[in-house]
Amino acid sequence: ADPLIPESFYDECIENSGNSSHALQLVESLPEPNRAVVKYMVMFLQLIANPKNHTKTKMTVANLAMVFAPNFLRCPSENPAQIFQNTKHEQAFLRTLISDASYSVDVYNDE
Repeated sequence: ADPLIPESFYDECIENSGNSSHALQLVESLPEPNRAVVKYMVMFLQLIANPKNHTKTKMTVANLAMVFAPNFLRCPSENPAQIFQNTKHEQAFLRTLISDASYSVDVYNDE
């Protein structure tokens, strides 16, 4: 199965993994079905990451990014060293979205 963010966006995500405004703009440029699912998933992860839930879930933003980043981004390289190197940027990209995005519930009617 393909990741939520198409491979054609991968390099830009990695290069801007810590840049909140660019990451949020990038999500807006995704194809509509991908954009809707990314926004929905980020809202869901934000609910889980809420500090009041930490005692129950033990899932911080960093933990959630570690677990869910492979569903959002997947390194196109076959080189294990490159895949390993990019993992931290993939997680940073998702941490940025979880921490900084403010999407509304009606993610399907953005137009």
